[in-house]
Amino acid sequence: MFYDFPSTVRAFLRNAAGSFYHIIVVALSAGIALLLPAGAKQFLAFWSHVEHDKLSLIAVEMTVAVLLIAGLNYIHRSTRDRALASMAAGAGLVSFFPRRARRAQQSIAELKEEHGTGRTIKVMGSSGCSTFVDHVGDLSSVLDKCLGAQILLVNPYSHEASQRILALDHPEYTLAAFRQEVRQSIALLKRLKAMGKAVKLKLYADPPLMKMVILGDYLWLQHYHADLAVETMPEYVLRHNRKEHGLFTLYAHYFEQRWESAEIPEYDLETDELVYRNRAGQELRRDQFECHTAPEHIGTITDELDCLHKPARIYPADGLNHHREGRSMDIPSLSSR
Repeated sequence: MFYDFPSTVRAFLRNAAGSFYHIIVVALSAGIALLLPAGAKQFLAFWSHVEHDKLSLIAVEMTVAVLLIAGLNYIHRSTRDRALASMAAGAGLVSFFPRRARRAQQSIAELKEEHGTGRTIKVMGSSGCSTFVDHVGDLSSVLDKCLGAQILLVNPYSHEASQRILALDHPEYTLAAFRQEVRQSIALLKRLKAMGKAVKLKLYADPPLMKMVILGDYLWLQHYHADLAVETMPEYVLRHNRKEHGLFTLYAHYFEQRWESAEIPEYDLETDELVYRNRAGQELRRDQFECHTAPEHIGTITDELDCLHKPARIYPADGLNHHREGRSMDIPSLSSR
């Protein structure tokens, strides 16, 4: 009940604002109707004085010309803005936040909480720490109210991700810190799964391209920059509509393609293993997630990029029956995809 109180107050204020707006319009209409006769008399008296004074007449003409120019420019700009708004609505764009100011962050959090309750959340990002691990993250409170989650994060032990982070050469954004952030996200997802939520995690190997959150019919989108934090990037809000040319359909289809890709392994939240499956969903092999290196070599490019996973368990394509019969075989796994 305590959590529903702010939404109840906001709904009451919106209804009150709508009623107050109608009251103001009716009051202004009545005031104009009452003042119209007196205003007409004043205008006629003013015009009888102006028509015999050339300077006053020229001043009135110039004032009217300026007002006409301003009015026509306003109409032209309004027409152009309406056309742009119509194109944005057709594309599914409903909001745009150029920067993360405090008011923008509050609006984003309210929108995500409103549309994420009782739904399955779909997230594609980097480490996920600033998104749903941090208490002030965009999805920190939404995850508690969702039914399930499909999460796509970067594999911090992959060759491509390690190369990208080491190439940044930022003192605060190290490979060890990034891996710790991913571990924190995994720990949170484990707690959510223990609560009975349908949580699935997959780890992709290529460098992150965009941060995407899908909540029902709404999609939040940011792009990753090579030198800037994603929090400083503009954020776009897309809404699903019945038109096939909407951008929501494009990005949602991209997420589904990545999620169903056989090259992206699923993370087993119970055994901490990467599970590789074929397109039919049959399990092919399992790899250990973490790759351990000696402390004195942590941070060097050679050891970070060339370390291998622990031996993988390979299963035949016909399922796990051979494994149950003791005919599985252990061979060294290939480098992470």
